[in-house]
Amino acid sequence: MSAREQTQFLEVIDRDEAERRFRAALDLSPLESEIILISRTLDRILAEDVLAPIDVPAFDRANVDGFAVQAADTFGSAEDSPRTLRLNQEILRPGVQPHETLRAGTATSIATGAMLPRGADAVVMIEYTEIRDGQLNISRPVVPGANVTFTGTDVGQGEVVLRRGEQLSARETAVLAALGVAQVRVIRQPRVAILSTGNELLQPGQPIRLGCVYDSNSTMLADSIRELGGEPIPLGIFPDDDEALDRGLRLALEYDMVLLSGGTSKGEGDLAYRAVARLGKPGIVAHGIALKPGKPLCLAVIDRPSRRPLPVAVLPGFPTSAIFTFHEFLAPVLRRWAGRQDEATTTISARLPFRVNSERGRTEYLLVGLVESRSEVVAYPMGKGSGSVTAFARADGFVVIPRQREYLEAGSVVEVRLLAKKVKPADLVVIGSHCTGLDFLLGLLHEQGWTSKVLNVGSQGGLEAVRRGECDLAGVHLLDPYSDRYNEPFVTEEIVLVSGYIRRQGIVHRRGDERFEKDRIDKTIRDPECVMVNRNRGSGTRLLIDRLLGEARPAGYLCEAKSHHAVVAAVAQGRADWGVAIEPVARAAGLTFHELQEERYDFLIPRERQQRPVVQAFVALLHDPFVRQQLAERGFPAE
Repeated sequence: MSAREQTQFLEVIDRDEAERRFRAALDLSPLESEIILISRTLDRILAEDVLAPIDVPAFDRANVDGFAVQAADTFGSAEDSPRTLRLNQEILRPGVQPHETLRAGTATSIATGAMLPRGADAVVMIEYTEIRDGQLNISRPVVPGANVTFTGTDVGQGEVVLRRGEQLSARETAVLAALGVAQVRVIRQPRVAILSTGNELLQPGQPIRLGCVYDSNSTMLADSIRELGGEPIPLGIFPDDDEALDRGLRLALEYDMVLLSGGTSKGEGDLAYRAVARLGKPGIVAHGIALKPGKPLCLAVIDRPSRRPLPVAVLPGFPTSAIFTFHEFLAPVLRRWAGRQDEATTTISARLPFRVNSERGRTEYLLVGLVESRSEVVAYPMGKGSGSVTAFARADGFVVIPRQREYLEAGSVVEVRLLAKKVKPADLVVIGSHCTGLDFLLGLLHEQGWTSKVLNVGSQGGLEAVRRGECDLAGVHLLDPYSDRYNEPFVTEEIVLVSGYIRRQGIVHRRGDERFEKDRIDKTIRDPECVMVNRNRGSGTRLLIDRLLGEARPAGYLCEAKSHHAVVAAVAQGRADWGVAIEPVARAAGLTFHELQEERYDFLIPRERQQRPVVQAFVALLHDPFVRQQLAERGFPAE
């Protein structure tokens, strides 16, 4: 049966069953050991115990500048009745071996770190001594062992100082250096070959072409492998070509693991899983797993003579899908090979602010950002899909939605699995409408040393977040249809309104499109042949669009963009003929702008958070005359 006819491809199976099949075909014991220089041991795992080859310190050592003495000679000394000792001629400095034996009634000058002379059992600090006529007067007594570290006090020769399985940090490498150890035996790092597949991929640094994307997955995977103690081997980008993929995979067979990014689905253009199927037995153990994101994941194992079975994974091409499936299925294997412990999952309980729909039959990983409300933690879904490059980087954790669930209700308390061991809260939490003027202000705030977290959920979502006390401020441009005023009608006693700036919203289209001449715009936007791009529900811009269109629903009405940048990109690329966006973003994209309305973009602050230092710093920036001038130059005047 040919690779194209194999029936196991995209036969969707449960996540746990896929993991069981994959691991059953692998050797999960740590890799063999190797001896390396300590200059390369940071973060490596020891393969055997380290015994101290010497005593540390290797000699009795002075801890202070002063005079080596026999402690008994100092007993009874005081400021008004000092004890007097004869001063020896020898002066002891670090690295100098003493030649004179210290006798009773005598003292020898000694520096910090120097070797104590034979016969001495203590050091008197220089502050409590005075030299007169070659005699040393001591005004404070010392006990035996005072200001001295004796041989082997820190480590004794033959003592176990580091144990196998320990991960070496700067502290441990310092111990090795102090013992004079130049090289140690550690577990070998897993070497992981990475192949990116797809005709649409470009290397970062190349000029972007329409229809193409930059290969971010190889960088993401390489750094993830390093974090797990492995060594990534990027083999480059391979086109959708059978011969090219076969050549790349033949090179990859020499390594411990092979990762391909892209080419996991069942379409004719996806060749990677077919190339993997040609590598050997047992071959593909799972292709299609009931996950979201990550359904197309392909897992295979290839037997090799006299070597460990080789795991091969064809990861989905979308970044979020790729990183999730990597951490779920491949990361645990790499940890075990590198001798590292499985990481304990850190979870935190949080409440969902609104309903989240899911797809029955697939376990879903929902990325969320965490914010603190008045008495609880709130988990805001990131909602950017598996193709997002930034969602995983900006998320704090994820919620696992079981495959039997179709939705999670608003207000549900969920367990969030943290992506890092500890979530570091941002100084300022901003929830509301997206605006490039706000981006500029937060950049200035960042220069002052403050951090911020921004969740763009629209003006209405920002207002609700302020009411619930889930953020420090919300940028809003909400038009009240009854008073025809912005933002003020929505303020209550628990909300403070801080005046922001003016924005101009308008219809944007490509230059030279004669359909949008001023006297024809109203008719054009209702033309069935003229495609629009809409804004997300809950945004102030969406309210303006619905007010403009009335009952009309032009082509593209259901296509919702999450930001002004996304609107102008759709129009500039010809995917839509028009949309509504703010003037500065439209002008920057080279589009024609027809003003619809001048609106106020203001900031709502929960009164209980008004006095927070970071909120005060933001308000101060907003009122600064120089900042106001910069905002105006960017198209956001105060009035």
